[in-house]
Amino acid sequence: MAYLNANIPALYSQIRREYLYDLSGHVGEAEDCVIFGIASISGRAILFHAIMENGAVFYRLPISAFIQRGFDVKKVPRPRLDELELWNCFSYYPAITTFDILASQTGKYIGKDKKWHAGAYLFTVDWAHPESNIVNTEHSEIPHEHKCAHILALNDGNYAAQPNNRLIWSIPSLTVRDEVPDWKVQTSEWNVEDTGKWKTEDTDKFFYEIEEKKNE
Repeated sequence: MAYLNANIPALYSQIRREYLYDLSGHVGEAEDCVIFGIASISGRAILFHAIMENGAVFYRLPISAFIQRGFDVKKVPRPRLDELELWNCFSYYPAITTFDILASQTGKYIGKDKKWHAGAYLFTVDWAHPESNIVNTEHSEIPHEHKCAHILALNDGNYAAQPNNRLIWSIPSLTVRDEVPDWKVQTSEWNVEDTGKWKTEDTDKFFYEIEEKKNE
């Protein structure tokens, strides 16, 4: 698990040029770039690092700064950042994973506009607390607070970062039921040792016995 910065699968993209000028002018212009990493700052949006064709690197831009290659920047919709990414980072410790079952698959998320937005899976950002000697002031490991962020290349040319509870995936050989489930938020902390109902025998046997504890 990385601290602050993490590598991501390289995304050959375009950057909206106004983000290179602190949102001052250059709206409707874009230039090619490669997004190669993220910064995870607790309480802020996921921030992306990109290198331009002139060799310069620009750090810490939001997902709304980028569109996919092959799209005309003047025709790509301009949703707000909070419409593309629902939650801020949950800690300074991000983990980047490309899940095999989702790789090369498509999905759709329900946006704040109550509409479905379709796109292709790229990778996932998740968070945790890394060190028991550091005071944990974050929410990344509280069951009902935790969220991950699946990064999508949307059909309209934008990118998005959405959690599980806003997404429905389409895997032709598997996802054969056309429904949005009515599940409840997971609130349990699962622990197989803190039951108070069993103990191991007090011996040096390699294959030791497990004993049920007697009620006291």
